[in-house]
Amino acid sequence: MSYPEPRYLGERGQVSALFRPAPPQPDTGSGGTNISYVAKQESTKGEFGLYKIDMEPTAMGATEHFHRTISESFYVLSGELRLYNGERWVTGGEGDFLYVPPGGLHAFQNDSDGPVSFLLLFTPGAPREEYFEKLAEYSQRRREELKAFRIRHDQYNTDMLDD
Repeated sequence: MSYPEPRYLGERGQVSALFRPAPPQPDTGSGGTNISYVAKQESTKGEFGLYKIDMEPTAMGATEHFHRTISESFYVLSGELRLYNGERWVTGGEGDFLYVPPGGLHAFQNDSDGPVSFLLLFTPGAPREEYFEKLAEYSQRRREELKAFRIRHDQYNTDMLDD
């Protein structure tokens, strides 16, 4: 294995780091789930999107789905997170990690009696913020509208594939 081709060709480096202080409150959330935008794809020039998710006890996450254009990774910070890896449900605890490549079936939820906090990483970066902010609204609309919204955001839920 080797390193990728250089993308910075300068000799001395440059001032380009991004520091983002922790926000006083989450950026969005609903249904017992709060989401903080740690690094949106705009700030990483599309390289990745990083989000911190805090779920209350027994909060529903995402049902079985896959993405065509992005990978999704989960890193549990605290609590227990139920993760579906395409074959079976596993319980992830502090420090556990799940990587899902494009096309990989997955789901997640908090079915424990305690809160859970985890990092969610999408690569390459995708504009997931609108999906997070409007999913609850679209979930109340007609099934066809919800499906179109999900597809627009590269979210293919298996319970809607035959519609």
